[in-house]
Amino acid sequence: MNNVQEESLWHQKKSRRRLQILEIARGIIASKGLRSLKVRDVAEAAGCSVGSVYNEFGDFDGVILTVNRGTVQALTARLRAVPAEDPVGQLYGLAETYLEFFSANANLLRSLFEHRMEDDRPYPDDILQMVMDAFALMHPPLVRVLPHADDVKIALLSRTLFSAVHGIISLGLEERMVAVPPQMLRQQVTQFLDTHLLGLGIRPAR
Repeated sequence: MNNVQEESLWHQKKSRRRLQILEIARGIIASKGLRSLKVRDVAEAAGCSVGSVYNEFGDFDGVILTVNRGTVQALTARLRAVPAEDPVGQLYGLAETYLEFFSANANLLRSLFEHRMEDDRPYPDDILQMVMDAFALMHPPLVRVLPHADDVKIALLSRTLFSAVHGIISLGLEERMVAVPPQMLRQQVTQFLDTHLLGLGIRPAR
């Protein structure tokens, strides 16, 4: 085996180990929550040393951040797939899709918002931007239903709407505070949008 082949095999092995570490970490977060994620448990499940985990991701924050990036990318892809023909219907569709995604990936989404960097380091700008981009998907339909509003107002309204929907869903799915049944939670989200849109002079979806 020549040096090129050996290097290729080494990179393949390294890539497989990296993916394995990520899948293990993602599985633990998804099933047990971020607080249950321990680097030693991940290393043991991956059959490698703690040092190998750090070598792959720099530190344990790197593992969590990579999982979080995958979560927000998956969320954004789902939100972008919401039909945009009817702007009011799109607003309801975005809220419904967020509810469905959150219900299926509650601990992964909570990790996105709960993770704090070690040593008080700033949270990576790219992930913050990805989250803001997801929230901003309410911006285009709001522009269409409020054509005379200025862009600053639309931007604030988009963020407020998505933040409110997030809060309703997050608290509604919180088992420690008695989780709201799925159908009732869906009704609460719809009723919030109905009320808020009426306040803006927009006829709610039927």
